[in-house]
Amino acid sequence: MKRMHTAFLALLFALPLQAAEVNYPLDAPAPNGRRPGGTIAQELPAPPLGNEENKDLKRERNYPEQPPTIPHTIIGYRIDTNSNKCLSCHSRTASAKSQAPMISITHYMDRDGQPLAAVAPRRYFCVQCHVPQEDVPPLVGNTFEDVDTLLQRDAAKATGKP
Repeated sequence: MKRMHTAFLALLFALPLQAAEVNYPLDAPAPNGRRPGGTIAQELPAPPLGNEENKDLKRERNYPEQPPTIPHTIIGYRIDTNSNKCLSCHSRTASAKSQAPMISITHYMDRDGQPLAAVAPRRYFCVQCHVPQEDVPPLVGNTFEDVDTLLQRDAAKATGKP
């Protein structure tokens, strides 16, 4: 059986591999997403950036464990391996002076849940999870309902109240 398997593999790799040639037209219409219109081959300019909100108001979260959004502008903030501007206000030591919310204690834990003296490397790049908001119309329709709305609707159905 082993010889047969080896012979099959040798035959398989000895054959010239020819990929099926697919001819996609480059003038086909591009999918309408963030940059509607044009063709696949066309380079269209990026849409203009929206206006970042700068309200400094804490927003309601839509579901449990949702990372909070950033309620202020972060244009010009440096967040790289050498520095993190967010920590100048939101770190454990700076939050009392700046009156900014301290980052969650979970950001000071390693992946095994062990406490660390400094922010964990996997939590250091804030904008992986936390994002500023822009006042722009939605790109696509959305029927999202938060968990509280769903629970209230189920409770109303169970009690027979509208």
